[in-house]
Amino acid sequence: MERIAKAIATIMLMTATVCTVGCKKVDDSNNGSGNGGHYDHEYVDLGLPSGTLWATCNVGANTSEEIGDYFAWGETTTKTIYNWATYTHSKGSYKKLTRYCNKPNYGYNEFTDNIKVLLSSDDAATVNWGVNWQTPTSKQWKELIDNTTAVIWFSPSGVNGWLFTASNGRNLFLPATGYHWSDDLEEVVNGYYWSSSLYTLHPAAAWYFFFNSSEYRMKYDRARGNGFPIRPVVRPMSQD
Repeated sequence: MERIAKAIATIMLMTATVCTVGCKKVDDSNNGSGNGGHYDHEYVDLGLPSGTLWATCNVGANTSEEIGDYFAWGETTTKTIYNWATYTHSKGSYKKLTRYCNKPNYGYNEFTDNIKVLLSSDDAATVNWGVNWQTPTSKQWKELIDNTTAVIWFSPSGVNGWLFTASNGRNLFLPATGYHWSDDLEEVVNGYYWSSSLYTLHPAAAWYFFFNSSEYRMKYDRARGNGFPIRPVVRPMSQD
């Protein structure tokens, strides 16, 4: 009974913590909590080996529970239709890429540039939040996965998502998002978050972080023209 009471108390504390996290910077100090402000947005320091700091909210969101905006991979503004016909970096087809292509059979007129990570000018996190923010690479997503000691499916205020808790006791909440294709919002009970890393075996796709209520992992089976949210990261000030 005591263990159950402790578990309930822990979940209540997590709920309070997650529900009060905003996106806008209050000040540049973390007040001992591990949260802080950096370039006008809040972050949490999970004590990751690389020192990467994770934003507490998605691009376009005001709280950690909000989904925010959806972006095609490598685009920096939202739109109403997400498909190959509206995708900036192709000529209307996954076989006609005009940027981020390492295989001639996927490029427009056999175009290749061998760029495998988003340039800052094509990174929605950088363009919308500032030069020191970026969309996480697939390596940074993997670091998050590998360095969280407790991960639970969590529903603060009825919003489903995964709560990642690091060994230093600090946590990061990612709400379920669904994704946009054409003018439809699909699979709203699942989470889809872009990385900045191209899937080089099939450059019409990019790596992304996926979760549902029972699992979470990196995947690469969605076209770059899909609209996914973005959770930015930033390096500590000492590494800028």
